[in-house]
Amino acid sequence: QLQLVESGGDLVQPGGSLRLSCAASGFTLDTWTITWFRQAPGKEREGVSCISSSPQTTYYAADVKGRFSISRDNAKNAVHLQMIGLKPEDTAVYYCAATKTHSQTLYFGGTLFAPDAYEIWGQGTQVTVSS
Repeated sequence: QLQLVESGGDLVQPGGSLRLSCAASGFTLDTWTITWFRQAPGKEREGVSCISSSPQTTYYAADVKGRFSISRDNAKNAVHLQMIGLKPEDTAVYYCAATKTHSQTLYFGGTLFAPDAYEIWGQGTQVTVSS
C-alpha cells in the first residue's frame, strides 16, 4: 500500500519556525514529484511548495517564497518543509502529495499546484500560528 504520512505540525507564535516531514511507505519518493498543500478553514486547498524528481527543481507559492524551503531526505525516504517567519495566515492543515508526472510537465501545463494532478495524499498535519 502506497502511503504518505505527515508530521511536525504544532502551535507556534508569529515569527516562529517549524519543520514538517512527509514520509513514504510502500514506494520510493525520489522518483516522484512531491508537493506540499495547505487548507485553511473555509478555504480551498492551495499549493505551497513542490520538489521535482531528477533534475531536482523547487517551486514556491508567492506568499511563502523566501520563508519556506522544501528538500528531500532520500536516506529517510522523506521530504521536508522548513518554515520560518511564520504568520497567522499560514495557519492550516498541511498535506503532502505525490505524483509520477514530472514537475516540468505540471508547471508548463498550469497544474503544478492543482490537487487533482496528484495521486497519493497524506492525512495532513495541523499548523497553527497564534500568539
